[in-house]
Amino acid sequence: MRIQHLLPSLLIPASFLAAATGEPAAAAHPGKSYHITPEDMPEPYATKSVNNRADIIAQPEGAMPRVPPGFKIEKYATGLQNPRYLLTAPNGDLFVTESGPGRIRVLRDADNDGTPELNEVFADGLKQPFGLAFYPPGSEPKYLYVANTDSIVRFPYASGGLKAAGEAAHITDLSFGGRLEGGGHWTRDIVFSKDGKQLFASVGSKSNVDEGNDDVEHDRARIFVMNPDGSGKRVYATGIRNPVGIAIHPGTGDLWTSVNERDGLGDDLVPDYITRVRKGGFYGWPCYYIGGHPDPRHTDDPHPELAGRVLVPDILVQAHSASLNLVFYTGDKFPPEYQGDAFAAFHGSWNRQPRTGYKVVRVPLENGQPNGAYEDFVTGFVAKDGRVWGRPVGLAVANDGSLLMSEDGNNTIWRITAGQ
Repeated sequence: MRIQHLLPSLLIPASFLAAATGEPAAAAHPGKSYHITPEDMPEPYATKSVNNRADIIAQPEGAMPRVPPGFKIEKYATGLQNPRYLLTAPNGDLFVTESGPGRIRVLRDADNDGTPELNEVFADGLKQPFGLAFYPPGSEPKYLYVANTDSIVRFPYASGGLKAAGEAAHITDLSFGGRLEGGGHWTRDIVFSKDGKQLFASVGSKSNVDEGNDDVEHDRARIFVMNPDGSGKRVYATGIRNPVGIAIHPGTGDLWTSVNERDGLGDDLVPDYITRVRKGGFYGWPCYYIGGHPDPRHTDDPHPELAGRVLVPDILVQAHSASLNLVFYTGDKFPPEYQGDAFAAFHGSWNRQPRTGYKVVRVPLENGQPNGAYEDFVTGFVAKDGRVWGRPVGLAVANDGSLLMSEDGNNTIWRITAGQ
């Protein structure tokens, strides 16, 4: 393996097995808390690696997602096609990437009744779009940036615009080894720094553990940073298998990411994670995980000295949860103890028996600092028979203080409010 690939570069006790395998996803409930540490991890292959893909069904009659007492959840929009990323515009419009069809929709709830009256296609003809970002920061952005699977582009934007005000302008390729080679983990997220001077972009790996695929993994499994015009692109952090979601903490300005770790080592390896990202940080993929634990599939690693450089993420979550987007709650309508916390969408497991994920979790923060714990916030998308009717993906805080969540199992957007 080339060295360039690795360098830039209700509380359940801390028992990983008890927290991770004690009950199936259908039994998850709002308020259930987890705190997983590296010491709780089992040995590789402690359980057999399984293929337990979800059987997606229509929402059963009478089934509803569950939220904590004092909260209410209701449908916000239906009939979408592969809704993924959500972003609230300064004027309150909700932008939605429909990744499969390659387009961006804008929804407007002008009377704030919880149901958008307008649903328009803002732009189409895109290539698996995912992440979105407005620029410059503030109340009057001039551009909407879009992360395609192979590039970042931007559209002219004026506040309240329902259609792109011009053609897409190319910002940068997300090229790999000099090729626009996609496949594998295709989502790309983008976010501007707090001061708007830097643009971050995340790129996931193509393979599971880079077994003989070093060429196609060049410039993957990492986060880049660049100027808003795409110039000065450089590596910010490496060894991050699939950093699906990235976000900037509105107070501290720290870059955070939500990561899908590797498969094939058993039900409870390797924990997915949510963490602050250190500049120049190395997070271990593919040879190591969670603080220098060696992946047994890389017995010929020529750089064992890198094991001591592997950072331990802030919050370890149940393996195979498939943590996707994350957002910080910046509204003022949730109870005070929720304000400023992070929320993350778990798309749900396929490489685990029993299932986990298929929910939204809350990460409590104190002045922007995590303590390693997280708790279930929205659950109920897994039926008692194990079939699945909802797969959370995107999260956004609406201007009215509600939390919006997309899910691409039944192609809906849900709205969570407090004090109902």
